[in-house]
Amino acid sequence: MTDLRQRAIDLYDAFTHEHRDRRQLLRETVMLVGSVAAAEALIATIAASPATAQQTDAADPRLVTRKGSYAIGDGQSMTGYFAAPRNPGRKIGAVMVIHENRGLNAHTQDVARRVALAGYFAVAPDFLSPAGGTPADEDAARDLIGQLDYDATILAAVATLVRLRRLANGTGKAGAVGFCWGGALTNRVAVAAGSLLDAGASYYGPAPHPAEAAKVEAAMVVHLAGNDTRVNTTGIPWGEALRAAGKNAETFVYPGVDHAFNNDTSAARYNQPAADLAWSRTLALFARHLDA
Repeated sequence: MTDLRQRAIDLYDAFTHEHRDRRQLLRETVMLVGSVAAAEALIATIAASPATAQQTDAADPRLVTRKGSYAIGDGQSMTGYFAAPRNPGRKIGAVMVIHENRGLNAHTQDVARRVALAGYFAVAPDFLSPAGGTPADEDAARDLIGQLDYDATILAAVATLVRLRRLANGTGKAGAVGFCWGGALTNRVAVAAGSLLDAGASYYGPAPHPAEAAKVEAAMVVHLAGNDTRVNTTGIPWGEALRAAGKNAETFVYPGVDHAFNNDTSAARYNQPAADLAWSRTLALFARHLDA
């Protein structure tokens, strides 16, 4: 059963990251389990259901939250979800939370609230803003993600960091945390932003060429899943290159867990021990580099 589950996860990852047809996914999963009903049930345990595992309450009285737009220069704006401690009692650092390839959904907003409960100002930009915003259909969101102007997306992320560093009650420091597509973007932003990014935590995101490591100035934590061969082929060399270039960087590979192990909306992927450990390491990174 474990081998079957892993093969099904591999099929689903090919569907989500290589833009394969959903009908092909269903056909190949049926070949594994023998029936359409069983295939659909298995796919449902692998696919994320963003509303099913909310860890925080949007109405938590300890937080101030809202969704709105913000300017990024040249007459352009982005939509984002904002969360912050209601009464921090001190100046606080800021964190950009970068969504997966499903766009800014309920799960990413929940993660932003977790960041805020840890004592930071969090913004989760909707990087599909230029396409009209994240649609409700996650397949449509993935298609739109694949059509983005990636260079423009990186510039929008860097512009967001500039705004975060200027917060009136902030420490003047900004970090980023991203997952899957967002983990890849976190790495790319670290290359592009230079000193504008103080700390970055990349979760199982494909990494830049190792030669780009010299451009990174932020302290970095790279979280990788032991079973995630696709991402690890670039993620592990990326961490090694960062350290070889003298950067403040750590790589953690979590044995026996799958890509997206932090996403608690996917029953088949989520691994709480690994997710909790990675989160504690991410918050420790932010405490070292974003707090006053």
